[in-house]
Amino acid sequence: MTQNDELSVRDNESRERYELLQGESVIGTIVYDTRPDAVVLVHTDVDRAFEGRGYGSRLIAGALDDIRARGLSVVPVCRFVRAYLERHPEYADLVARDRAAGD
Repeated sequence: MTQNDELSVRDNESRERYELLQGESVIGTIVYDTRPDAVVLVHTDVDRAFEGRGYGSRLIAGALDDIRARGLSVVPVCRFVRAYLERHPEYADLVARDRAAGD
């Protein structure tokens, strides 16, 4: 099994963040705020030791898949999330059209 196979994404609701795990270690997070019908993705961070390996993209994809499964939309405030969405049009339907993304 490669290190990449050990990655998982979980929603840590009590801390309002999605977490990218390698085994039991948190190596990345997306901080969010919740609204009744949407999740506002505020900031993405990946541990510097793991940068440049595509782990941020894995984290975002996992978060977006969870949000889709819950029937919610996304307000992408985080610039990294917005850039990911531009490169992955398969998630475009999740973006809340009536919300300003802001910075």
